[in-house]
Amino acid sequence: MSRPALSSTPVLRTALVWGAIATAAIAVIGGLIGYAVAGSDGALSALAGAGITAVLMLLTAASILIANRWFGDDLYVPIFFGIVLGGWIVKLILFIVAMLVLRGQPWIVPMVFFLAVVASVVASLAIDAIAMLRARVPYTDVTLPGEDGAADDGDATPDAEPGARKFDA
Repeated sequence: MSRPALSSTPVLRTALVWGAIATAAIAVIGGLIGYAVAGSDGALSALAGAGITAVLMLLTAASILIANRWFGDDLYVPIFFGIVLGGWIVKLILFIVAMLVLRGQPWIVPMVFFLAVVASVVASLAIDAIAMLRARVPYTDVTLPGEDGAADDGDATPDAEPGARKFDA
């Protein structure tokens, strides 16, 4: 049995790919700026900030893509929300663990770390918005009559009276 494809899947895949590219660019640029500002500790701080942000931001789109595999199943809605909510809980736990581990580390330069996190979050949000705005996603995932490839000549319906005029709404 083949399951229907969701129209949101290409948008999420685009957001994942471009989000990974942007995060890698921010890690490299932030690492160079951090090195120029605070030496190797600044570079490591920028890499840590971009890396943590990448994992946390990309986890949402990945969880939605994984949950969409059950589209068309009778239990799709509870499975979808279970996976996405589980992903958010994992993100929260990972964030708390990361902050507890990084707190007080001698190699963390707080301002460089903060700016790398902010730059990564802003880039990820911008990429998500651009991916959604440029996508041609229908409002619903339905097939309208006449879209199945059958010829629709647009003439009056068979039960119409002869000579009746057809008006387009």
